[in-house]
Amino acid sequence: MMRPALLAAVVSLLLAPDSGAVGVAAQVVPPVATFKSSVDLVRVAAIVRDSKGRFVQDLTARDFDVLDDGRSRPIADFQQELPGVSVAFLFDVSGSMEGRMVHAREAADRVMGLLDARDEAAVFTFDTRLNELMPFTSLTGGWRALPASMARIIPFGETSLHDAIAQTAGRAGQRDGMRRAIIVLTDGVDNASHLKPSDASGIASQVDVPVYIIGLVPSIDNPEEPTSTKSVERSALTGPLSNLARWTGGHVFLASTAIQRGVAARQIVDELRHQYLIAIEASGAPGWHPLEVHVRQKDLVVRARSGYHAGQSRPVSE
Repeated sequence: MMRPALLAAVVSLLLAPDSGAVGVAAQVVPPVATFKSSVDLVRVAAIVRDSKGRFVQDLTARDFDVLDDGRSRPIADFQQELPGVSVAFLFDVSGSMEGRMVHAREAADRVMGLLDARDEAAVFTFDTRLNELMPFTSLTGGWRALPASMARIIPFGETSLHDAIAQTAGRAGQRDGMRRAIIVLTDGVDNASHLKPSDASGIASQVDVPVYIIGLVPSIDNPEEPTSTKSVERSALTGPLSNLARWTGGHVFLASTAIQRGVAARQIVDELRHQYLIAIEASGAPGWHPLEVHVRQKDLVVRARSGYHAGQSRPVSE
């Protein structure tokens, strides 16, 4: 995990309000900045399933127990119904994605088709830089299309996957009052990031943005397929990258076929629709705080982010 001083500096960059115009590239290089402690509540999005994998929808705050650094904390706020979801699509357009962009657009189109007028979406692309192709836009009026410029993108260059996830988390984290998520469409290769996967996941967890990764790989590179020549240990989409998604409360989907991409899209949207939103008061002790969310009823499984950083929040001007 990144040292607290460095993590504070990185979070300050990533959570700062975006002043660039749409389509303007932002170099992902963390500067030094200062923070003031201004976190009052820590928000946690939790998914609960039963032993058969079905969503559990009838729980109340009394059914949950939230452990902050191993200590049970009272629940300050609890919500099950919110007006919609806010999705940030993050497209890998580096050179390794050549030949896979059509599948990336197809997967995103499937997600878009499952959203409705309550929801909003934004579109970002990255290689060694992050670009905003479309700001967060409401889907009222039946709009369901990716920007036309997506069809003209030619993959090129190296990949700063972890940096792009962290910076997008800062922007998605500003979408208050909605269920939030980042959907990354990538082959999992990263050869140019400043951040490690654990650093990026810590930043996404700090703003409570689950990261869902749709891994676009051929069957021969998909360790879940019987014809694969790659083991789980050698796959770019397992190990640290899978941990990144899991620590934020998200998930990695290995999608080699249209059917698998459709299943991934459906599961992501279903999970966002069934989130419980829980809030606890932030600890007064600065630093990283591991979180555990449990349900008192046996045989239920909870997935939520792994922790938060107390005493570090949105940057404020001096």
